[in-house]
Amino acid sequence: MASRLFRKKTVAQIIDSSQSSQGALAKVLGVRDLVSLGIAAIVGAGIFSTIGLASFNGGPAVSLLFVFVAVACVFTALSYAQFASTVPVSGSAYTYAYVAFGELFAWIIGWALILEYAVSNMVVAISWSQYFVSMLQGFGIHLPGWLTMAPAYALEAYTKLQEQGMAALSKADLVAATAYEHAPRIGDVPIIFDLPAGLITVLVTWLVYIGIKESRTASNIMVAIKVGVILFVILGGAFFVRPENWTPFAPNGVEGVLTGVAAVFFAFIGFDSISTTAEECRNPQRDLPKAMILCLLICAVLYILITLVLTGMVNYSELNVKDPLAYVFQYIGMDYMAGIVSVTSVVAITSALLVFQLAQPRIWMTMSRDGLLWKRFATIHPKHKTPSFATIVTGFMVAIPALFFKMDFFVDLTSVGTFFAFILVCAGVLYMDHSGISKQSRFKVPYINGRYLITVGLVIAIGCLYWFGQDTLDEWRQLSFSDILEHKLLTVVFWLVWIILCVMGYVYRFSLLPVAGILVNLYLMSQLGASNWLIFLVWLALGLVVYFGYGYKHSKLRSVTGNKDTIG
Repeated sequence: MASRLFRKKTVAQIIDSSQSSQGALAKVLGVRDLVSLGIAAIVGAGIFSTIGLASFNGGPAVSLLFVFVAVACVFTALSYAQFASTVPVSGSAYTYAYVAFGELFAWIIGWALILEYAVSNMVVAISWSQYFVSMLQGFGIHLPGWLTMAPAYALEAYTKLQEQGMAALSKADLVAATAYEHAPRIGDVPIIFDLPAGLITVLVTWLVYIGIKESRTASNIMVAIKVGVILFVILGGAFFVRPENWTPFAPNGVEGVLTGVAAVFFAFIGFDSISTTAEECRNPQRDLPKAMILCLLICAVLYILITLVLTGMVNYSELNVKDPLAYVFQYIGMDYMAGIVSVTSVVAITSALLVFQLAQPRIWMTMSRDGLLWKRFATIHPKHKTPSFATIVTGFMVAIPALFFKMDFFVDLTSVGTFFAFILVCAGVLYMDHSGISKQSRFKVPYINGRYLITVGLVIAIGCLYWFGQDTLDEWRQLSFSDILEHKLLTVVFWLVWIILCVMGYVYRFSLLPVAGILVNLYLMSQLGASNWLIFLVWLALGLVVYFGYGYKHSKLRSVTGNKDTIG
């Protein structure tokens, strides 16, 4: 049974499977389209919201954090690019894991990606609703509060009002409590839901359903608008920069800067989603690697410049707001520009929603084509040339939770699956190099011999921890063994993996860049809360039930290989 669980697909098998499947996707995407989709996914709510909090915590030095994180993301992007040039098939990390690690790991990654894309879009849809409602209010249009929020949020605000009084409520809480009081009721149950979040999901799903050409055109237009406005903010805001606002450059030290590392890293996530469109590219082996690197570089430059302009226009201590780009122009009295930024933020978030809603059905489709999910998920619409059934299911899967759940419930859940996928893709490149599959790659991660450098990096990290991390070491000394297992286990795993990579890197002469990608992503995983891991493990357990109940029996690779392993 173990050999069946870890049976691998060859590159030829994967390509043949995609070509022999019922119905073909329309090949219409070029480099420009892919870069546009990548920017659409990356430049979403992050540059219009979370960049403010990161600047508040770290000051102007956050611009350097964007440089560091961009470099760290490049390690992963290069690994994705090598796989995309080798296996030009939809499926992203799921397909890559099938080649490198076998069916069970592929299933786990595919199941994690389903969670990642679905939860990401729930967050994006709810965030879109908040910006949309705020934009309408700017034009004097006020939707009833009970149509614009999650019922749990309204209930919590109302309960707080009853227990602590009006003085304890923020302006937003007061709006939520009022919405609870005035909502229509069925019996004693108030009718409260986030209508804009549900509607935008339905509209975007419809656009994704009717065709990749239409989705491409919409994405290109929205990206042109938001990048144009961001450039206008950078160029226009530069005239209002006061250099004294950049002093002190790191007011809260390195610790203040690093508090935003997870949020800043997540602001770059999205480049991986364009790999799901491989079968709709005219020349995926050439264009996908170029597009991934280009969209990362463009977004990194935009993030760095916008951070410097924001912290130069307004003191960093003023930026703990949800809409920092609009706020800085209100601060200097240019309200009309704040209005333009507000409208553009709605466009930006819509484009991010479009890309992730485009990506998820193609994961379902690829897993179904391999026999691991119900075959209807692989259905291609004869007219629109899109995975029609999978797209509809994705729409329901995102829209219904977005109507009724708080964003806080979803906001960190995407991280676990994302980092896990990134780690496996980076590790997969090491496997490709070792097994010789890399010889088939049109693009390769630049090889830097890590035989000694991985160990040198570990020694430097331990030295930095000793010299600059005494507070952290003192905290560890006070922890019991059970506390370490409960709260710090992943940190222990991180250091153990680094030690193991030192040994394996010496023996197999591992390439340094994929190893750096593994360590960066694993470190960020270790910083996530226990609740995120608990929900992820529950989702993973559910996925294993589905796999052993259906996928294991219906796997097409099983019918081809019988009891023999397929060696990639």
